[in-house]
Amino acid sequence: MSATSEMLSEIKEINLSYLLLVQRLLREDRAMGMFRMGIRDQLADVLANLSLAQTVKLAASNQLLCRFRFDDHTVLSALADKDKPGTLARAHSAILMASQPAETVG
Repeated sequence: MSATSEMLSEIKEINLSYLLLVQRLLREDRAMGMFRMGIRDQLADVLANLSLAQTVKLAASNQLLCRFRFDDHTVLSALADKDKPGTLARAHSAILMASQPAETVG
């Protein structure tokens, strides 16, 4: 298997894991799932209502479907701060991420 095909296979695996996680979180607690995944109602509706076949087809994309929500220095630093106790660092990063806008379809 070439490096490129191995990479594409790994992307598909990540996509499927991500989609299944989103769907599970939305089914268990929609509001919390939307918050944790950083998505809004419209996108949550689409993802929650995908059939298994649609989920697998979408996961087969050669592009990552998920992205880091903490693409700024402040949030990344809060998560990686080794001087803060784990609970405090997680709380701080949750507050910072909650202030970021959620993703929309489109």
